[in-house]
Amino acid sequence: MIDIVLALPKGRILKEALPLIAKVGIVPEPAFTDEASRALKFATSRADLSLIRVRSFDVATFVAFGAAQLGIVGNDVIAEFGYPELYAPVDLGIGRCRLSIAEPIGTPSLEGASHVRVATKYPHLTQAHFAAQGLQAECVKLNGAMELAPLLGLAPRIVDLVSTGKTLQENGLVEREVVLPVTSRLVVNRVAFKTIPAVAALVERFREIVAG
Repeated sequence: MIDIVLALPKGRILKEALPLIAKVGIVPEPAFTDEASRALKFATSRADLSLIRVRSFDVATFVAFGAAQLGIVGNDVIAEFGYPELYAPVDLGIGRCRLSIAEPIGTPSLEGASHVRVATKYPHLTQAHFAAQGLQAECVKLNGAMELAPLLGLAPRIVDLVSTGKTLQENGLVEREVVLPVTSRLVVNRVAFKTIPAVAALVERFREIVAG
């Protein structure tokens, strides 16, 4: 029996994804929701399918390289990596937010500028966005606490995920421009989709559930 692996992201998206995968017929073992558990791979109600729980950026990598056959991840991550091995056939409609440019209130505009310094964990998307406006973006790669970058002089602007905007507001930042609207997608390894019937069947089941 082929062991199908579904990669799920830690954090907010995971909470929204669990009811969805339950509708598909995938129920994780109790250890999956046990915060004291240090296990990394979990059995499910399906004998042929197990779950792994990893960082959202790693979901794309595990699926692209075939270590997992399926995954759930935001289209921000899909676009940032651009893995040709990834197929994203279903918009799950969860994890809604946006990738945006933010800066301290009163920051001078970029009119007439040719260069911009930005703190982000999305260097490729950021550079492409500013390049389309004729600006060269120097990206300072951070993995968290992005709002600190302008406050401490690391970079005057950030590109980060925004949901309610409350964190920006509390740190004296204002959202200036949306780079990309974001929702979570079902991603699948292209080879697995073509060669493992159970994987293709799961994709179709997710599609049916989302369509209602």
